[in-house]
Amino acid sequence: MTARPAHGVGRRRAVAALASLPLAAAAAPGAFSHSRKAAPANTLYIAGDSTAAQKYTDAAPETGWGMALPFFLSGRVRVANHAMNGRSSKSFVDEGRLAVILETIRPGDRLVIQFAHNDEKSADPTRYTEPWSTYQDYLKQYVDGARSRGARPVLATAVERRKFGADGTALPTHGEYPAAMRALAEAEDIPLLDVQDLSLALWQKLGVEETKAYFNWTATEQDNTHFNPPGAIAVARLVAAELLHCRVLAPREVHRLDDAIPESWITWPEGP
Repeated sequence: MTARPAHGVGRRRAVAALASLPLAAAAAPGAFSHSRKAAPANTLYIAGDSTAAQKYTDAAPETGWGMALPFFLSGRVRVANHAMNGRSSKSFVDEGRLAVILETIRPGDRLVIQFAHNDEKSADPTRYTEPWSTYQDYLKQYVDGARSRGARPVLATAVERRKFGADGTALPTHGEYPAAMRALAEAEDIPLLDVQDLSLALWQKLGVEETKAYFNWTATEQDNTHFNPPGAIAVARLVAAELLHCRVLAPREVHRLDDAIPESWITWPEGP
């Protein structure tokens, strides 16, 4: 995706405001229903880390945003969430997880690629990548693999952690990785979901105290990286809105962007 228009900041703040809508107390009838008369037209794959991944009962209330994304997509699109805890763009490839996606992805499908949290871990050679070289090289493997199978690659900058300065300013934590991804998206003419920018604006809007209700803060844990159901729903709303804005998804493939989504819609299955 090329550079955004000048009014982009206002749009991003508007989308961030949508993501902070209060959650309803009960699910609407038919909230989970997908058409049984016809198979979904295509699949949206997610390759990413723990912030997007499916969580299981032993991890509740921790919730990946990929678990909430289907609430904003119509029955025309199904989600295949391959995101995995602890993975970087490198380790995901080295473990054969990208190969699994490329075995099943079809023409017309989309592949959303979000990495950086674990690429940053310079002490771990199995995961670390350098932003302007190996990180871009690994991302290119996802891009080329999807394109070679007629699918559409989509880059997504890493969602931001909860970190504030002494003056209450929400702070970025991903160093050069988002800039490196933006540069690759422009060079390769790839749609870019600037989730870092959008989530940072949302955390700023919510503020120091209110953001705690969106992250995995429990009686025994203060986790400023991973989400609980409200946080996952909020980030998924940002992702869905960006997929629409970037024309990765058509209007008929997206719904409920302005609706409150009940926390009760989130479920944690038993472990695999």
